[in-house]
Amino acid sequence: MERRHFLRSLAATGTAAGATATAGCAGVLGDSGDDETILGPPEQNRGEPVHPIHGDEMPEFTVPDPIAGEEISTTQFEGERAFLWTSFYTNCPDGVCPALILRLRRAQEVAAEEGFGDEAAFLPLTFDPERDTADVLREYAGQRGVDLDAGNWHFLRPESYEAGVELMDENFGLKIEKTDGEQYENLEYAFPHYGLILLVNKRGIVERAYPRGPATDVERIVDDFRRVVTA
Repeated sequence: MERRHFLRSLAATGTAAGATATAGCAGVLGDSGDDETILGPPEQNRGEPVHPIHGDEMPEFTVPDPIAGEEISTTQFEGERAFLWTSFYTNCPDGVCPALILRLRRAQEVAAEEGFGDEAAFLPLTFDPERDTADVLREYAGQRGVDLDAGNWHFLRPESYEAGVELMDENFGLKIEKTDGEQYENLEYAFPHYGLILLVNKRGIVERAYPRGPATDVERIVDDFRRVVTA
Protein backbone atom coordinates (compact mmCIF):
# COMPACT_ATOMS: atom_id res chain seq x y z
CA MET A 1 0.00 0.00 0.00
CA GLU A 2 1.23 3.50 -0.85
CA ARG A 3 0.50 4.81 2.64
CA ARG A 4 3.12 2.55 4.14
CA HIS A 5 6.41 4.33 4.83
CA PHE A 6 8.04 2.36 7.69
CA LEU A 7 11.47 3.42 8.87
CA ARG A 8 11.93 6.06 6.18
CA SER A 9 8.78 7.84 7.28
CA LEU A 10 9.76 7.79 10.93
CA ALA A 11 13.20 9.11 10.18
CA ALA A 12 11.71 11.92 8.10
CA THR A 13 9.29 13.02 10.81
CA GLY A 14 11.75 12.63 13.64
CA THR A 15 9.57 10.40 15.78
CA ALA A 16 11.40 9.42 18.97
CA ALA A 17 11.32 6.25 21.01
CA GLY A 18 9.49 6.39 24.30
CA ALA A 19 9.36 4.04 27.27
CA THR A 20 11.34 0.81 27.16
CA ALA A 21 9.78 -2.28 25.62
CA THR A 22 11.57 -5.44 26.61
CA ALA A 23 10.49 -7.61 23.72
CA GLY A 24 9.36 -7.68 20.14
CA CYS A 25 10.45 -8.05 16.54
CA ALA A 26 10.33 -4.32 16.43
CA GLY A 27 8.78 -2.14 13.76
CA VAL A 28 8.54 1.52 12.87
CA LEU A 29 5.47 2.79 11.08
CA GLY A 30 3.40 5.86 10.35
CA ASP A 31 0.32 6.74 12.42
CA SER A 32 -2.90 5.92 10.61
CA GLY A 33 -5.26 7.60 13.06
CA ASP A 34 -7.66 6.22 15.69
CA ASP A 35 -10.61 6.27 13.25
CA GLU A 36 -9.20 3.13 11.63
CA THR A 37 -9.05 1.10 14.84
CA ILE A 38 -11.64 -0.74 16.87
CA LEU A 39 -10.00 -0.91 20.29
CA GLY A 40 -9.34 2.30 22.17
CA PRO A 41 -5.72 3.43 22.54
CA PRO A 42 -3.86 1.79 25.42
CA GLU A 43 -1.47 3.58 27.72
CA GLN A 44 1.54 2.73 25.61
CA ASN A 45 4.61 4.47 24.26
CA ARG A 46 7.12 3.34 21.72
CA GLY A 47 9.96 1.38 23.21
CA GLU A 48 13.49 0.49 22.30
CA PRO A 49 13.69 -1.20 19.91
CA VAL A 50 10.86 0.80 18.36
CA HIS A 51 7.90 -1.35 17.35
CA PRO A 52 4.45 -0.60 15.88
CA ILE A 53 1.70 0.26 18.33
CA HIS A 54 -2.01 1.12 18.27
CA GLY A 55 -2.95 2.96 15.07
CA ASP A 56 0.22 2.14 13.11
CA GLU A 57 0.20 0.30 9.81
CA MET A 58 1.52 -3.25 9.76
CA PRO A 59 4.73 -3.59 7.72
CA GLU A 60 4.16 -4.92 4.23
CA PHE A 61 6.23 -7.96 3.22
CA THR A 62 5.78 -11.31 1.50
CA VAL A 63 7.27 -14.53 2.89
CA PRO A 64 6.86 -18.19 1.89
CA ASP A 65 4.68 -20.56 3.86
CA PRO A 66 6.67 -23.77 3.23
CA ILE A 67 3.94 -26.08 4.46
CA ALA A 68 1.21 -24.63 2.25
CA GLY A 69 3.67 -24.08 -0.59
CA GLU A 70 2.57 -20.50 -1.22
CA GLU A 71 3.70 -16.93 -0.70
CA ILE A 72 1.95 -15.04 2.10
CA SER A 73 1.74 -11.25 2.17
CA THR A 74 0.80 -9.20 5.21
CA THR A 75 -1.51 -7.19 2.94
CA GLN A 76 -3.47 -10.06 1.39
CA PHE A 77 -5.82 -10.29 4.37
CA GLU A 78 -6.97 -6.67 4.23
CA GLY A 79 -10.72 -6.41 4.03
CA GLU A 80 -11.18 -10.06 4.98
CA ARG A 81 -9.23 -11.15 8.05
CA ALA A 82 -7.70 -9.76 11.20
CA PHE A 83 -4.53 -11.51 12.31
CA LEU A 84 -2.03 -12.13 15.06
CA TRP A 85 1.67 -11.97 14.16
CA THR A 86 4.75 -12.93 16.13
CA SER A 87 8.30 -14.18 15.53
CA PHE A 88 9.86 -17.33 16.95
CA TYR A 89 12.12 -20.31 16.29
CA THR A 90 11.47 -23.96 17.04
CA ASN A 91 14.78 -24.57 18.83
CA CYS A 92 14.02 -21.95 21.48
CA PRO A 93 15.56 -23.40 24.64
CA ASP A 94 13.85 -21.46 27.41
CA GLY A 95 10.12 -21.47 26.71
CA VAL A 96 9.73 -17.96 25.32
CA CYS A 97 8.76 -19.01 21.80
CA PRO A 98 6.44 -21.83 22.92
CA ALA A 99 4.65 -19.26 25.08
CA LEU A 100 4.15 -17.04 22.05
CA ILE A 101 2.82 -19.90 19.94
CA LEU A 102 0.51 -20.93 22.79
CA ARG A 103 -1.19 -17.53 22.70
CA LEU A 104 -1.77 -17.65 18.97
CA ARG A 105 -2.92 -21.26 19.17
CA ARG A 106 -5.43 -20.44 21.91
CA ALA A 107 -6.84 -17.64 19.78
CA GLN A 108 -7.12 -20.09 16.89
CA GLU A 109 -9.05 -22.52 19.11
CA VAL A 110 -11.49 -19.84 20.22
CA ALA A 111 -11.98 -18.66 16.64
CA ALA A 112 -12.95 -22.22 15.67
CA GLU A 113 -15.18 -22.72 18.68
CA GLU A 114 -17.05 -19.45 18.17
CA GLY A 115 -17.29 -19.60 14.40
CA PHE A 116 -15.06 -16.76 13.23
CA GLY A 117 -12.09 -18.80 12.04
CA ASP A 118 -12.63 -17.70 8.43
CA GLU A 119 -12.17 -14.08 9.48
CA ALA A 120 -8.93 -14.75 11.36
CA ALA A 121 -5.32 -15.54 10.47
CA PHE A 122 -2.22 -16.43 12.46
CA LEU A 123 1.21 -15.53 11.11
CA PRO A 124 4.17 -16.69 13.23
CA LEU A 125 7.45 -15.95 11.43
CA THR A 126 10.62 -17.93 12.10
CA PHE A 127 13.93 -16.11 12.06
CA ASP A 128 15.77 -19.45 11.88
CA PRO A 129 14.99 -20.77 8.38
CA GLU A 130 18.16 -22.87 8.32
CA ARG A 131 16.72 -25.27 10.90
CA ASP A 132 12.99 -24.57 10.61
CA THR A 133 12.21 -26.55 7.48
CA ALA A 134 8.69 -27.44 6.37
CA ASP A 135 8.97 -30.85 8.07
CA VAL A 136 10.24 -29.32 11.29
CA LEU A 137 7.47 -26.72 11.32
CA ARG A 138 4.83 -29.36 10.63
CA GLU A 139 6.08 -31.46 13.53
CA TYR A 140 6.24 -28.39 15.75
CA ALA A 141 2.62 -27.59 14.91
CA GLY A 142 1.60 -31.04 16.11
CA GLN A 143 3.59 -30.63 19.31
CA ARG A 144 1.98 -27.27 20.04
CA GLY A 145 -1.59 -28.22 19.16
CA VAL A 146 -1.82 -25.97 16.11
CA ASP A 147 -4.56 -26.85 13.60
CA LEU A 148 -2.93 -26.55 10.19
CA ASP A 149 -6.06 -27.92 8.52
CA ALA A 150 -8.07 -24.87 9.60
CA GLY A 151 -6.56 -22.93 6.72
CA ASN A 152 -5.85 -19.83 8.79
CA TRP A 153 -2.44 -20.65 10.24
CA HIS A 154 0.69 -19.85 8.22
CA PHE A 155 4.20 -20.49 9.41
CA LEU A 156 6.22 -17.83 7.61
CA ARG A 157 9.78 -18.76 6.70
CA PRO A 158 12.23 -16.44 4.91
CA GLU A 159 14.25 -18.04 2.11
CA SER A 160 17.49 -17.76 4.09
CA TYR A 161 18.92 -16.54 7.36
CA GLU A 162 20.25 -13.48 5.53
CA ALA A 163 16.82 -12.78 4.06
CA GLY A 164 15.30 -13.02 7.52
CA VAL A 165 17.88 -10.63 8.97
CA GLU A 166 17.16 -8.14 6.18
CA LEU A 167 13.39 -8.48 6.58
CA MET A 168 13.47 -7.84 10.30
CA ASP A 169 15.93 -4.97 9.99
CA GLU A 170 14.27 -3.14 7.10
CA ASN A 171 10.67 -3.66 8.18
CA PHE A 172 10.95 -3.59 11.95
CA GLY A 173 14.29 -1.97 12.75
CA LEU A 174 15.29 -5.09 14.64
CA LYS A 175 18.73 -6.66 14.54
CA ILE A 176 18.60 -10.47 14.51
CA GLU A 177 21.88 -12.12 15.44
CA LYS A 178 22.93 -15.64 16.29
CA THR A 179 24.60 -16.29 19.63
CA ASP A 180 26.67 -19.25 20.76
CA GLY A 181 24.41 -22.04 21.98
CA GLU A 182 27.05 -23.97 23.90
CA GLN A 183 25.33 -23.21 27.20
CA TYR A 184 22.41 -25.32 26.00
CA GLU A 185 22.54 -29.05 25.42
CA ASN A 186 22.68 -30.06 21.75
CA LEU A 187 22.16 -26.50 20.52
CA GLU A 188 24.77 -25.08 18.15
CA TYR A 189 23.40 -21.55 18.18
CA ALA A 190 20.55 -19.59 19.71
CA PHE A 191 18.91 -16.18 19.30
CA PRO A 192 17.89 -13.35 21.63
CA HIS A 193 14.19 -13.62 22.43
CA TYR A 194 11.87 -10.95 21.09
CA GLY A 195 8.43 -11.67 22.51
CA LEU A 196 6.33 -9.22 20.53
CA ILE A 197 2.82 -10.14 19.42
CA LEU A 198 0.89 -7.82 17.11
CA LEU A 199 -2.88 -7.78 16.67
CA VAL A 200 -3.78 -6.34 13.26
CA ASN A 201 -7.31 -5.49 12.12
CA LYS A 202 -8.90 -6.08 8.72
CA ARG A 203 -7.66 -2.71 7.50
CA GLY A 204 -4.06 -3.67 8.13
CA ILE A 205 -3.80 -1.42 11.18
CA VAL A 206 -2.24 -2.49 14.47
CA GLU A 207 -4.83 -2.61 17.24
CA ARG A 208 -2.56 -3.88 19.97
CA ALA A 209 1.14 -4.53 20.46
CA TYR A 210 2.05 -6.91 23.26
CA PRO A 211 5.81 -6.38 23.69
CA ARG A 212 5.94 -8.81 26.59
CA GLY A 213 3.90 -11.43 24.80
CA PRO A 214 5.00 -14.51 26.79
CA ALA A 215 3.97 -12.77 30.02
CA THR A 216 0.71 -11.29 28.70
CA ASP A 217 -2.44 -13.00 29.93
CA VAL A 218 -3.66 -15.44 27.31
CA GLU A 219 -7.32 -14.55 27.71
CA ARG A 220 -6.55 -10.84 27.40
CA ILE A 221 -5.07 -11.45 23.95
CA VAL A 222 -7.94 -13.76 22.99
CA ASP A 223 -10.55 -11.25 24.14
CA ASP A 224 -8.89 -8.40 22.25
CA PHE A 225 -8.66 -10.57 19.15
CA ARG A 226 -12.31 -11.63 19.40
CA ARG A 227 -13.45 -8.00 19.66
CA VAL A 228 -11.40 -6.95 16.65
CA VAL A 229 -12.37 -9.87 14.43
CA THR A 230 -16.08 -9.77 15.18
CA ALA A 231 -16.56 -5.98 15.22
